[in-house]
Amino acid sequence: MTQAPVSVSLVIIAKNEERTIGKVIDAAKDLVSEIIVVDSGSSDKTCEIASDRGARVIFQEWLGYAAQKNFAIDQAQGDWILSLDADEILSPALVEEMKKLIASPGFAQFDGYKIPRVLYIGEKAVLHGGFYPDAQLRLIKRGAGRFGDRLVHEAIKMDGPKAVLKNHMDHYSYRTVDDFAQAMEKYARLSAKEFYGRIENGRAKAGFRTSTLNLFLHPYWTFFQRFVLRGGFKDGSLGLKLALIYSDYVRKKILYLRELLSGGAG
Repeated sequence: MTQAPVSVSLVIIAKNEERTIGKVIDAAKDLVSEIIVVDSGSSDKTCEIASDRGARVIFQEWLGYAAQKNFAIDQAQGDWILSLDADEILSPALVEEMKKLIASPGFAQFDGYKIPRVLYIGEKAVLHGGFYPDAQLRLIKRGAGRFGDRLVHEAIKMDGPKAVLKNHMDHYSYRTVDDFAQAMEKYARLSAKEFYGRIENGRAKAGFRTSTLNLFLHPYWTFFQRFVLRGGFKDGSLGLKLALIYSDYVRKKILYLRELLSGGAG
C-alpha cells in the first residue's frame, strides 16, 4: 500500500523582517504545501517579499509572542506544522534530512521534532557559551502542541514523544552585539514581569531569587558558567562580550523584579 503524502504548513509571524523573510521562505519552500505569514503591521517590504514567494499573508494586531504564534498555527491546513521565526533559515543539510524524514514510514512515530539552532551575530556564528545547540521544537503534528502562555522565551508545549534532528538551522536574529544587548534588556523586563505575575498568582515566591546575595552571586556564576564551563572563550572576544551581556541580563532580571515587588514601574 502506497503511503499517503504528508502535508506540511510553514507558519511564520513577522513585523519588519525584510532582511531575512525571503531567505526563510526560500530555504523551506520545498518541504511545505502552504506558507502562511502572520504580519502585525510591517512598514517595510516584508509582506511584499512573502507574497511574491507564494505566502498567504494575514494581518493580525500583535497579541503577544505565544498568542501570535498560536494564531498562525490555527490558520494552517497541513497535517504537520513547521513554525519558524522570521529569522530562522533552514540549512541545506537540514532540508535534505527533513525531506527524507517526512517521506519515511517512521516519521509519524513522533509528535514533534526539535531542530538545533546556530545563533549569528551579524555573519559570525556563535557555537559555544550555551548558545548552541539550542534545539527548538519547530515541527509538530497538527493538534499535538501549542505555544505556552509566556511573555518571553515562548516554546511549544506538548506531551507526545519528541525527537531531535541532526542538522541545524541558522538564526540571524541580531545584526550587532548592541542589538543583542538591547534585546536582553527587553527580555529582562519581560522575564521580571512574568515572574512577578507568578508571585501575584501564588505560583511562585520571591525568596532567594531577589535577595542581595543572589543579586551579587547569580550574575557572576552565569558569566563563569557560560564563558568558562560552556566554552564561551572559544568564540574569542565575541564570546566574552556575549557572556558579559548575558550575566548583566540576569542581574537586571533580579533588579526589575525587585522594583516590581517594591511597587516600582519595572
